[in-house]
Amino acid sequence: MKKSFRGFTLIEVMVVVVILGILASLIIPKIMSRPEQARLIKAKQDILAIQSALDLYQLDNECYPTTAQGLKALVDKPTTPPIPDGWKEGGYLKKVPVDPWGEPYQYTDDDDKIKIFSYGPKGQEGNSQITND
Repeated sequence: MKKSFRGFTLIEVMVVVVILGILASLIIPKIMSRPEQARLIKAKQDILAIQSALDLYQLDNECYPTTAQGLKALVDKPTTPPIPDGWKEGGYLKKVPVDPWGEPYQYTDDDDKIKIFSYGPKGQEGNSQITND
């Protein structure tokens, strides 16, 4: 008794390859855009965490760190005036965070109107900033 093996024809293989190509062209762009969306969400969460740490700093010291003291004041007690009297031993953050693109977060204090921001994926001033405003 002879066994008969039947394989796929060239047409069947080509149809499968075309279908896979169509699916890949629809799915891959969606998958590829997710990492950037995740970075944006991470930056927003970091900014909220920094804002909370700054609010605790302000409660303990009755003022926010100056622009010159920067976010480093949340990790190490500032040595430049105004030196905070109520600075919490151990700090308010373990380390100064960097944004998901590897750049430091920016901080300014303009008469207790604080601004925390990242330049975003472009890494420069412009319309890609992510901020606490």
